[in-house]
Amino acid sequence: MTQPAVNNTLSVAEAISSRRSVRKYTSDQVSQADLNTILELTGKAPSAWNIQPWRFVAVRNQEVKNKLQAAAYGQGQVGSAPVVIAVYSNTAEALDTLADVIHPGVPAEQRQGAIDGILGAFAQRSPEEKEAWGLGQTNIALGYLSLAARSLGYDTSLMLGFDPAQVKEILGLPAHVQLAGLVALGVAAEEGYPHHRHAVEKITQFVD
Repeated sequence: MTQPAVNNTLSVAEAISSRRSVRKYTSDQVSQADLNTILELTGKAPSAWNIQPWRFVAVRNQEVKNKLQAAAYGQGQVGSAPVVIAVYSNTAEALDTLADVIHPGVPAEQRQGAIDGILGAFAQRSPEEKEAWGLGQTNIALGYLSLAARSLGYDTSLMLGFDPAQVKEILGLPAHVQLAGLVALGVAAEEGYPHHRHAVEKITQFVD
């Protein structure tokens, strides 16, 4: 069974190789410091134009977790994990706050032009298309989150089996946002299944 190991973090390769989908968790808590570190690392995921449309709700409250479990069709890990994180995209908000994501190294006289260029790229897209784009970017952060957690010795279960409308209502999220997943996070009380993945030759074409 894995234990949190903040002072003995795993390498990227070790985190990837040892990650499992875990559905049973011990009562050990995730410290706020560890949770902050996981989310900080997650936030370093890449996104087009550095827009960073991902947002998170980290839930420890048992009553709220119980409601989320019901919205997730009774999946036990939602109610039993010490933390459940809702990962969602809010592209509308991200586009309204582009000044926050333009790199500080961009000269002052070029910043507004950079903002206008990004807004122009989205000008012909519907609100639904914008949010679908943001969801694709947020899925990158979702993967980062699972590996960031594993690097500190924690385990996760990434879930898409839930009623999005109910989850948004429970967490007070705007109707237009897109949910990338619910993530149960904690210390595993089970080993989980070992990896069973395609070989490189199955999924890759090499063009030399």
